[in-house]
Amino acid sequence: MKITETKLKGCFIIEPQIFEDERGYFFESYNFNKLKEATGIDLIFYQDNQAKSQYGVVRGLHLQRKPSLQTKLVRVLEGKILDVVVDVRENSPTYGNHVAVELSDENKVQLYVPHGFAHGYSVLSDTAIVAYKCDDFYDKDSEDGIYLYDSTLNIDWKIPQKDAILSEKDKNQKFFKDFEPVIV
Repeated sequence: MKITETKLKGCFIIEPQIFEDERGYFFESYNFNKLKEATGIDLIFYQDNQAKSQYGVVRGLHLQRKPSLQTKLVRVLEGKILDVVVDVRENSPTYGNHVAVELSDENKVQLYVPHGFAHGYSVLSDTAIVAYKCDDFYDKDSEDGIYLYDSTLNIDWKIPQKDAILSEKDKNQKFFKDFEPVIV
């Protein structure tokens, strides 16, 4: 398992070691000990989520605030997405910066999204099934978000905005200038 920190401190790209033969393949999608050894992170995941979406769906940018901050470990079971995280941690030197990583069933890459990051993704294949682990439970009262196409963030979702499929909730998220930093 190869674990690489992105330009955003605490956010990691995880590439599994894949064992393939004529029968198919095998890999560890998560190993507590290896993550802890490589990063010092020793959290426990309590909830797994899965979503299926069609091409053009853009979800996000979502996060939860205290008391229910969430770390996520995101991967794709089928298809391809552009997974995006934005650093929204108060006093972070990379506040407002983002990282975009292509995750797919072919590359089997995962993205570790720590507390204090807004998260979203766009579906680049005909359909995609996304699965992610969370270290805290969903809490509607703690959720917050930022508008996906905010010009301050200038995120290229690889989907023309005219073709993007957004939920009503995501169409009405606040702009970055009106967003309060997250205290972690």
